[in-house]
This record gives sequence, C-alpha cells and structure tokens, in this order.
Amino acid sequence: MDTNNNKTSNVGTPKPAWLKKRIRNGKTFQKVRAILKESGLNTVCDKALCPNIGDCFSRGTSTFLILGNLCTRDCRFCNVAHQPTSPPDPEEPLKVAEAVKKLGLKYIVITSVTRDDLPDGGAGHFAETIEMIRTLSPGIVIEVLIPDFKGCEKALQAVVDKKPDVIGHNLETVPRLYPSVRPGADYNRSLNFLKKINDIDPEISVKSGIMMGLGEEQEEVLDVLTDLSNAQCSLLWLGQYLQPDKSRLPVHRFVPPDEFDEWREKAQNMGFQGIASGPLVRSSFLADELYGSLKE
Repeated sequence: MDTNNNKTSNVGTPKPAWLKKRIRNGKTFQKVRAILKESGLNTVCDKALCPNIGDCFSRGTSTFLILGNLCTRDCRFCNVAHQPTSPPDPEEPLKVAEAVKKLGLKYIVITSVTRDDLPDGGAGHFAETIEMIRTLSPGIVIEVLIPDFKGCEKALQAVVDKKPDVIGHNLETVPRLYPSVRPGADYNRSLNFLKKINDIDPEISVKSGIMMGLGEEQEEVLDVLTDLSNAQCSLLWLGQYLQPDKSRLPVHRFVPPDEFDEWREKAQNMGFQGIASGPLVRSSFLADELYGSLKE
C-alpha cells in the first residue's frame, strides 16, 4: 500500500474514473426531493454536495440536517455555510417526524450543523426529534450523527437517554491534521465522546469514520482505527475526501479502490463489525446495510 502522500498533490488534476458517477434521477428520487422541499427541511445530502444523493434518494432514504443550515464552525473540508445562526425552529422535530412517516422510512439518519452558540449544543433538539420520530413511526431504526457538544457529557446523556439505535460521531481525520482540517475540534475530546457512549449504554451501536486523501500516513490511520476499536466503535466508514469548492482544502491524493479494499480487510482483522470502505463512501451512505451487518 503506497501511503507516501507527501510526494505529489492532485490539486488541479481531473478526478480519476472511479470517482465519476451518474446521479440517478428516477421517480423515487423525485418523490423524496418533493417531500423534503414541501416540508422546508434541510438534508446533508444537498448541503454537503454528497456524490451519493441519487442512490440514497432512489432508495427512499435521506439524512436530515437539523438545527438550521448554518454552522458555527468552519471545518476546512465542509461545504456547509458558516456564520451567525438563528434560534432552532421549535417545530422542526415534528416536521422531520412527519416527513419520515410520509416517506415510509424504516431507517433514518439525523445529523446537524454544529451549534456552539446553544447552551447544550443542540442536544435537546436531537432528543426531541428522536422522540417525535418514535411516536409517529414506531419500530423505525434511528441513527444520529452528532457534533461533539464541546465535550459536555450532560448533553450527550440527553441524546443517549432517547435510545437511538446508532450514535455516530466522526473523527474525520488523523490527529496531526486537526488544526488545518477541523479548527475548533479536538481529537481526544471526540474520541472520549465515543468511549462515553458505550459507557452510558452499551446497547447503542457506536459509529465513526475518517476521510482519506488529506495527507494522512498509513501509520496514522492505523492508530486512529486502533483508537476507535478501543473505544468500542462497531461501525466504521472510510471514504475519499473531495474538495467541494476552491475555498476548501485541496485534495492531497486520490486513494484508489484497491487501497480501500485493503483498509477494509485491516479493519475486519481489528474486530470492526460493520465496515464501509471505498472512494465514494460517506458516513450515512447505505447506513441501513451497515447497521444490518451487526445482525448477521
């Protein structure tokens, strides 16, 4: 596995063939988009320019983005806008639950922008959204992808108490790159957050992952996977970083599919139960299938 990422940079070069993907635009895709537009809700699919939007919408699934569409942080890889934000919409939890019911979803992912301006970081809003979804769609599997709430354990407890099936929190990259990739975040704080989920409720599945191609080295990635394994993280994703626009960090290297296959094998040998590893993999892509691997 060639991981000497410091030799060359792919900035300004065309994307390789394995990253070119035609967006599916069938009837189900249009139905999901219409319902989301009618409800006035945000999705991370649109805001983050996810390359898998066609696949997920065509499967009748979506990742809802709550707490508004403006972030209080400025992660250098992310396409979500950042600036002063408005108070959360008190009707949003019900709107999400109604949209989930209308779509007839069996598996739903809820994530958010980071809201450092709120006393609880938005944890109460997550909790209310989970409760509303459970009320209108009994039996649904709920995955939440949460921010770090500045490390506040009380905020994390509020989410865990609502017993989502999966709680995800992404490390995103290796510790050395945090200052340039995730200003305002802290690797150890995020890692300890993941450990705390299992300490509070071991029945909840823990999920995390990182982007490749930002300049990380093989040994650094192995260290992150070891940290996640020790934190009782059972679901793992590994994907290629793609620069959303020129103001964001450039791609350091395009990682070929066979290397992602090698990382999947390494992760399996380390004991991860559900692994998604590939150039176009994102945190929520085929989340239902990844969760289903825990039942096999």
